[in-house]
Amino acid sequence: MSYTAPEGQQTYQPGAARSGKPRIICDNLVKIYKIADLEVVALQGLDLTVDPGEMIAIVGASGSGKSTLLNILGGLDVPSAGTIEVSGYDLLNMNEQDRVQYRSEVIGFIWQQTARNLLPYLSARENVELPMTLAGAPGFASKAFAEELLDVVGLSDRMDHKPAQLSGGEQQRVAIAVALANGPSVLLADEPTGELDTATSAEIFSLFQNVQRELDVTIVVVTHDVEVSDKVQRTVSIRDGRVSSEVLRFEDLDGDGDSRLRAEEYAVLDKAGRLQIPSEFIEELQLERRVRLTLDPDRVNVFPDRNGQQREKE
Repeated sequence: MSYTAPEGQQTYQPGAARSGKPRIICDNLVKIYKIADLEVVALQGLDLTVDPGEMIAIVGASGSGKSTLLNILGGLDVPSAGTIEVSGYDLLNMNEQDRVQYRSEVIGFIWQQTARNLLPYLSARENVELPMTLAGAPGFASKAFAEELLDVVGLSDRMDHKPAQLSGGEQQRVAIAVALANGPSVLLADEPTGELDTATSAEIFSLFQNVQRELDVTIVVVTHDVEVSDKVQRTVSIRDGRVSSEVLRFEDLDGDGDSRLRAEEYAVLDKAGRLQIPSEFIEELQLERRVRLTLDPDRVNVFPDRNGQQREKE
């Protein structure tokens, strides 16, 4: 999407300086925080690949590492080790100037708190214009493109309203337009429906789906909302700083030839051969420190070490 200027004037195309297709590649990603004399390992060799134009949800308990991953993808934090590339940018080895350019050209960010996304003293259109103005876009272009974006998010009749005059859902729609203003290849959303009711949340996610299709933007949503995660193509679960499982959703034909949406959950095997067994499986089989493995032609079997556990008790 771009705004074509009158003849003889500059054309403004958000993100025009960006090359390559939007994508995310994390390979053995590590993040260690130092707190006083302690080291906290937030990410422990995380592997993740997101295709161009894909929309995924990242879920996990508090402390699992999902917020750390989102901050690293957004250029707000620096990884400790591993490989991470977003739209051709090497986030491990960027200098501060590159990081600023990355945040302004490649990434759009939407926070859970609507007040954090918008300046209260600016109208909806002025909020959307601001990122383009800071990027050096000519005034006529930023105004026209802001109006186009607000029309895309369904707020063409609310352009001159300030955030306090808008509902929570309308504020989040403006926030999406702001995040799209510089034509990012990746849109990051941190609990974007956390402060909204169920009906409004559904509307926001429908908007995300439209943006994904029309603008070919890769969208990564961090959420606790199970209903939200059901609306994406792939849900990635993070546990103890690594990807533990993925749910893939796809259309399939039933016996009558009708299309239906199916979902399948997969455990994720990382490059080191590590596999996180779901906690409910561990509890059901009473798996502890050691397990026995046997190999069949088409499967690996995992058994509790009953004899070893009994010997340790004796």
